[in-house]
Amino acid sequence: MNAEQLHTPCYVIDRDRLEENLKVLRGVMDRTGCRILLAQKAFSCYAVYPLISQYLCGATASGLFEARLCHEEMPGRENHIFSPAFREEDMPEILSICDHIVFNSIRQLELFGARAKEAGLQVGLRINPQISTQPPEHAIYDPCAKGSRLGVTLDEFRDGMGQNP
Repeated sequence: MNAEQLHTPCYVIDRDRLEENLKVLRGVMDRTGCRILLAQKAFSCYAVYPLISQYLCGATASGLFEARLCHEEMPGRENHIFSPAFREEDMPEILSICDHIVFNSIRQLELFGARAKEAGLQVGLRINPQISTQPPEHAIYDPCAKGSRLGVTLDEFRDGMGQNP
């Protein structure tokens, strides 16, 4: 098929170039021992997940539907999930299909952490370092902007761990 035959809008992926890039990432993992995951929010073209899963360790999900997509399209690969808010009714499935869960608050950790550990998941807590690297005009996209509710601040962490007077 040539470009004139394509109906728009459409996405065109050069499989050979994608595989070249995946080989570079695989090389990084081999040389360093790190694990690289597909960020589904940035690239959720599941038609190439079988190819991607040959090179990367798995994927990150920002909610149940992305986690389900990874589970279905990258079987046997790591499935990491983070969400600013988790719903109780989604937890049974999340706990059965994910390997790693990152909570956004001490409250989430209190509500779901023990169950996640019992289900065999690795558990994390998102930390908000409160140090912005963005110009002020990008504050709406900045997870460290004043008033952000993404992640736990140092004071919240200390309060949650009982370390503040």
